Amino acid sequence: MASRPPLTGTRPPAFLSKASLAAELDISESTVDEWVRRGLLPRPIRLSGSVRWSWAHVCAALHPEVEQEADPFMTGLGNVA
Repeated sequence: MASRPPLTGTRPPAFLSKASLAAELDISESTVDEWVRRGLLPRPIRLSGSVRWSWAHVCAALHPEVEQEADPFMTGLGNVA
């Protein structure tokens, strides 16, 4: 199978296939499987019959020391009585 080029653009991808995730991380698809097994990457989710990884969850798993930006909507819910 031919290697896919990394994703480009100004906005990060929302959900990636295994091939796209492997290309973005510059690793093989078998390494994706191994990293999921070892807990380095989150488990994929199923969207309309397709297996996908949330890019936000992948970033959080690979950079746990980086505090993720708070969602203003979710923060506002804390103010509701």
